[in-house]
Amino acid sequence: MHVSVGFLLELGVVLVVLSVLGALARRFALSPVPLYLLAGLAVGEGGVAELPEAAEFVETGATIGMVLLLLVLGLEFTISEFSASLRRHLPSAWVDLVLNAAPGALAGWMLGLDASGVLALAGVTYISSSGIVARLLTDLRRLGNRETPAVLSVLVLEDFAMAGFLPLLAVVAAGGDWAQAVLGVVLAVGAVVLALVLSNRWGHQLGRVLTHPDDEPLLLRVLGVTLVVAALAEAVHVSAAVGAFLVGLALSGEAAQRAREVLSPLRDLFAAIFFIAVGFFVEPESLVPLLGPALALAAVSVVTKVASGWYAAGREGAARRGRVRAGTALVAHGEFSLVIVGLVGLSDGRLGAFVAAYVLILAIAGPLLTRYAPGWVRVGGPGGPPGRRVAAVTA
Repeated sequence: MHVSVGFLLELGVVLVVLSVLGALARRFALSPVPLYLLAGLAVGEGGVAELPEAAEFVETGATIGMVLLLLVLGLEFTISEFSASLRRHLPSAWVDLVLNAAPGALAGWMLGLDASGVLALAGVTYISSSGIVARLLTDLRRLGNRETPAVLSVLVLEDFAMAGFLPLLAVVAAGGDWAQAVLGVVLAVGAVVLALVLSNRWGHQLGRVLTHPDDEPLLLRVLGVTLVVAALAEAVHVSAAVGAFLVGLALSGEAAQRAREVLSPLRDLFAAIFFIAVGFFVEPESLVPLLGPALALAAVSVVTKVASGWYAAGREGAARRGRVRAGTALVAHGEFSLVIVGLVGLSDGRLGAFVAAYVLILAIAGPLLTRYAPGWVRVGGPGGPPGRRVAAVTA
């Protein structure tokens, strides 16, 4: 078996650098996600220290990282709890869609993009990053917070919406007619609904099949089934993350606890690769000319995402700081936005560079805002005494 010395060296350097950055971030009680993103920008295409031999592994590892992040997140909840939460948050999904897709569509029109470009930019500003948000909720130990079901419901409903959006965008970008677009949307949405019903009705049987007294067979079974389900989800234009999340929901009790234990180290490794990848394939030089407009649109998205999260967390009865935590958690954008741009092609060079700049700004600003912004909120309203300014950060 041939072993590439360059690949091993580059991958080793990447992992050592990530360990240093992670330790540095945690020393100051920060999430390492922003540092990982900047590291990806530094060692990726056009960066200060390119690592071409590691590029293929980074691309593949990023997909596995996103799948593992959502799988482990799904293990924290039962499917009955989550189904009830989804039903409660359908109005939140509509608020999220209207508030966050409209700025992207308007920006696309102002930039003079064609119909597919305008539609793509609406999707870019609408969809938050499931991978980054999942990691933030874990890093900041907010999985048990009152507002967290609202955040997860909005995220999953966004990913479900992509099941209808991506076929529509693909047809429009290819110059197809509306009949083809409608057929693609109906097929994809039908597949998602069927998967959710099957998971809700027979998902508990999955735990019995996958569980095993030894760690190694358990790890291989859970990971193997999750990757198969993620691949099937992608085949019908649904995010692989949604498939992984459904597998996590289907496992409960002791099976879920043991799966969390054996999967957590693997998740941490590939999640770091996932965050590197967001910046890895972006050329820093292409970002500079469009940085101003991207900053302006990102600022608008911060406001609209916080408003969406505020509304959704309010439906869970969260107090003011919980609503801010929910809103700022949704600010981060990432992998899905880049996938959308890739789907319409990069014939218009401005769109690719503009979205890359926009995504990086929010991928870095999102974790920082969700870490610090709740501490700036004046305590009051339901659940808090009025008139006291909170200095400490709630994590």
